[in-house]
Amino acid sequence: MKVLVINSGSSSLKYQLFDMKDESVLCSGIVERIKLDGSRLIHKVNSKKYVVETPVKDHKVALKIVLDTLLDPEKGVIKSMDEIEAVGHRVVHGGETFSGSVLIDEKVMKALEDNVELAPLHNPPNITGIVAAKELLPDAPQVGVFDTAFHQTLPEKAYFYAIPMKYYKKYKIRRYGFHGTSHFYVSRRAAEILGKPVEKLKTITCHIGNGASITAVKHGKSVDTSMGFTPLEGLVMGTRSGDMDPAIVTFLQEKEGLTSKEINDILNKQSGVYGITNGFSSDMRDIEDAALEGTNDLAKIALEMYDYRIAKYVGAYAAAMNGVDAIVFTGGVGENSPYTRKDVCSYLEFLGIHIDDEKNNMRGKEEIISTKDSKVKVLVVPTNEELVIARDTKKIVESLKK
Repeated sequence: MKVLVINSGSSSLKYQLFDMKDESVLCSGIVERIKLDGSRLIHKVNSKKYVVETPVKDHKVALKIVLDTLLDPEKGVIKSMDEIEAVGHRVVHGGETFSGSVLIDEKVMKALEDNVELAPLHNPPNITGIVAAKELLPDAPQVGVFDTAFHQTLPEKAYFYAIPMKYYKKYKIRRYGFHGTSHFYVSRRAAEILGKPVEKLKTITCHIGNGASITAVKHGKSVDTSMGFTPLEGLVMGTRSGDMDPAIVTFLQEKEGLTSKEINDILNKQSGVYGITNGFSSDMRDIEDAALEGTNDLAKIALEMYDYRIAKYVGAYAAAMNGVDAIVFTGGVGENSPYTRKDVCSYLEFLGIHIDDEKNNMRGKEEIISTKDSKVKVLVVPTNEELVIARDTKKIVESLKK
C-alpha cells in the first residue's frame, strides 16, 4: 500500500509518499508560499532535490502540482494515481471529539469545522488540504491524525484550569496539548531502543524547536503536557512567550491601548527568544551561536531562559509521575543542539543523570547520551510524525476491507 501523507499549513503544503510494504519514503517535499509571490515546489527523491518555481494560487493547485510531480517521468515515483491507496492528513486540533485517528467523512468534516475556533490559525488550512485531496483523489480514503489525540488521556487534575467551571462547559476551555503525534512516536521508539515495554516506563519527552512542548508519558499514556488550550502555553519558544502572569495581558492592553488581536499577535509572533533579543532572531541556532560567542548579551539571557524553562518542566513532570526512567530529546533543537541537551541535564543531576559528552556531541541521530551509571537514561530520538500518520492511515484503511 502506498500512502500519501499531507501536512497543510496556511501558506505551505508538505508531503511524503510512503510504501507501507517496508515503510520506506519514496519521495518528500513542500510547496511553499501558497498565494504569495515567489511560490515554489521543493521535491526530494533518491537523494536528489528539484526546485520548481511556479505560481500557486491555492492549496488545490499546490496538491495538483505535487500529484503531477509524482507522475513525472523524471522526478516521479508512480505511474498512476491509482497507486495512491490512501491519504493521511495531519490535523492540529481535534478538541475533545477525537481521541484517535479517524476515517474522514462528512460527520468528521463537520466536527473539524466546529473545532476551528479552538485553533483558528491551524485547523482552517488543515481542512483546506483535506478538501483539495478529496477533490483530486476522490477514490482514495482520507484519514485524519490529530496532534491533540495522544493527550486525551490527561486526567482532570491536569487538564482543567482553575477558572469558573461554566467556561469549560460553555467553551471547552481546558488543556489540550499539542505535538501529540511526535510525543507518541518518540516515547515508543525510546522504549524499543531501551528494550523495555513502554507500559513499564515513566518517560519525559521533550519536543524542542521553534515551537516546543514537554510531555509526561506514564506507562505509555500522556498524563501531563506543557502546551495548553493553545500552543502558546509552556516553554519559551521562538516567537511565543510561553508561561507568564495572565494579568500582563490586561495590563499591556490598558497601558498600550492594544486590541485582543494585537496582544495575541505580540504573545504569539513577537515574543519568545525573538522578543527577549529585541528581534535579533527567532532561530535557536542564531541565538546559541551569538550567546556562546559572547557577541550578544541578550542572546545569552534568551538561551539561559530557554534551557532553564525546559529543565523546570522536566523536574515538575518527574514529580508528577513520582519518578522518571527516561528523558527523550527530539525536534529541531532537541535533535541538533548538544549544548541545550547538556545544559538542561546539568539542572537534573539530583535525579542521578550524567551525560556522556562524547555521545552527546552529535546531531540528528538516535543515541543514548547518558553514561552507563546514569540512573535516568537520556536519549535523542529524531521524530517521525509522518510515519505515525502513515501507519495509522494504513491500519484504518485495512480495517475497511475486513
